Amino acid sequence: MKLRRLAGTIGFYGLMALIVFYAVFPFYWAIVSSLKSGSAIFRVELIPSTASLENYRALFVEQPFARNILNSLIVASVATLVSLTLASLAAYALGRMKFRGRSSVLFAVLSISMFPQIAVLSGLFELIRSFGLYNSLMGLVFSYLILLLPFATWVLTTFMRELPRELEEMAALDGASALRTLTEIFLPLMAPALAASGLLAFILAWNEFLFALTFTLSNEQRTVPVAIALITGASAYELPWGRIMAASVIVTVPLILLVLILQRHIVSGLVAGAVKG
Repeated sequence: MKLRRLAGTIGFYGLMALIVFYAVFPFYWAIVSSLKSGSAIFRVELIPSTASLENYRALFVEQPFARNILNSLIVASVATLVSLTLASLAAYALGRMKFRGRSSVLFAVLSISMFPQIAVLSGLFELIRSFGLYNSLMGLVFSYLILLLPFATWVLTTFMRELPRELEEMAALDGASALRTLTEIFLPLMAPALAASGLLAFILAWNEFLFALTFTLSNEQRTVPVAIALITGASAYELPWGRIMAASVIVTVPLILLVLILQRHIVSGLVAGAVKG
């Protein structure tokens, strides 16, 4: 019996180690590659024999990469805040109020996220151009809402439905309006769901490529995924892989730190509403 338990424990930790290695090793290899230059990047070395920060320096000296990072930060932050604000209002209506067609509205919101980006690209392009938002950060924020808002609305609505009805009834007895009930009672209780949906929405906006490539034209307005994709070398056959890896490391580290800081809220927020009781 003890031998079987020991074998199960060893197998479990072995599987966990394999999963961690599979997930972490590509990022580690990107760090190693970013510290190499020239033909050294094609040598297989777990630890680079000659490490250099030249690739990192070149990113900020030879192109406006700092501006690209700032663009991504602004667009992702604003799009996430707008999405959470609108999704909170929608979640309160869909999760707490009774009206005809509520389920149909929620299904319609969810079905929007099922469409591939390329299917709505042409129509969204016409809207952005007609509003005068082409090649602007606000145009990207507007386009990202079609990706972030349905997801955030679905997560927050699921969480909102599980909050006790008594809280709302007591607030109504005290004369609180629906908006005050939402902001002062429900939103503090929804902190885990807000953190989870907000972080995942931020990551989605930070990594988005197709809309950012289509709706921006100048280097000063591009976000980091597009900036990385457009890094070129002396010729089409000589891509500066070390610089590309350095850029990938720079834009990935903030996301890893956010996930580590908010991981507890992510788990509790995503499983909220999955089990009643």
